[in-house]
Amino acid sequence: MRYGSVCSGVEAATAAWHSLGWTPQWFSEIDKFPSAVLSHHYPQVPNHGDMTQYKDWPTNGKPIDLLVGGTPCQSFSVAGLRKGLDDPRGNLMLTYLAMAEHLRPKWLVWENVPGVLSSNGGRDFGTFLTALGQIGYGFAYRVLDAQYFGVAQRRRRVFVVGYLGDWRSAAAVLFERESMSGHPAPSRETGQEVAPTVTQGAPFSRTGNQRVEAEAIVAQCLTTRTGSAYDPTTETLPIAFGAQNSANQGDSVSTEVTPTLDKSKTPAVMNDLQVRRLTPTECERLQGFPDNFTQIPWRNKAAEDCPDGPRYKAMGNSMAVPVMRWIGERINTL
Repeated sequence: MRYGSVCSGVEAATAAWHSLGWTPQWFSEIDKFPSAVLSHHYPQVPNHGDMTQYKDWPTNGKPIDLLVGGTPCQSFSVAGLRKGLDDPRGNLMLTYLAMAEHLRPKWLVWENVPGVLSSNGGRDFGTFLTALGQIGYGFAYRVLDAQYFGVAQRRRRVFVVGYLGDWRSAAAVLFERESMSGHPAPSRETGQEVAPTVTQGAPFSRTGNQRVEAEAIVAQCLTTRTGSAYDPTTETLPIAFGAQNSANQGDSVSTEVTPTLDKSKTPAVMNDLQVRRLTPTECERLQGFPDNFTQIPWRNKAAEDCPDGPRYKAMGNSMAVPVMRWIGERINTL
């Protein structure tokens, strides 16, 4: 699978899909620090920069099979000005569609904040979906939360999957096959248990079934570990916030899932009733990246002297790697 990535950031898609054998043909990122991270890790992949200039990009005779991107979300965020498509940043959503029509990849994967669903009374998102159909793509969309994919933060995002000519293939990526047939398999035995309330268990699982209710998900993304299993009745992951190089602080445990990483705030956690800042490495783990992925030589400084600020921002802007890996794995089965 050959893919092109727009609004690439530090490339959660490539971090997720490398193990699938998929190959990035090009990136499109304009911010200087993420661009430096891309150049550091993927020097052989061209970064074309401004996505609005896509018609001038060299193709090198290699068409792409998939176009992935999370266009800027500020205009659709509840915290933003909610100008929707009147905001030039929001219009990059339409640029993404124009690229899809121009390049005609078989697959599309698009990501945004849940606020896009209500922006301009839902009309902005409706415009996006209508345009997808008009250029020939069947589609499905779903809100997925990264906390149910093995990372210890709540991060709800809208994912749209498009497939050229057929909505059923797109839906098969985001939903279980049984849920689309209209004929669920009969139960082997009559259930005797009380139906769960809305406060019990996860609101949805990562695959559309109830498997997550029985899974024991241990938070491995931070330095220390409690050895405790995920308790679906509390919808939290056991997280130990110990010192970076100390494994004897297992008694300093928070049972709260870390809130969504936000590029505009410095993430912090409670540790022995004191608030401390998350390290950039911990933020990388919360998004599913390898340790020190964003610790690169920067502005004539060695990697070990890379400042924290741009690393925090890069993680706050990124997609969650495990969610993208799951989507890629689902596409791979079709």
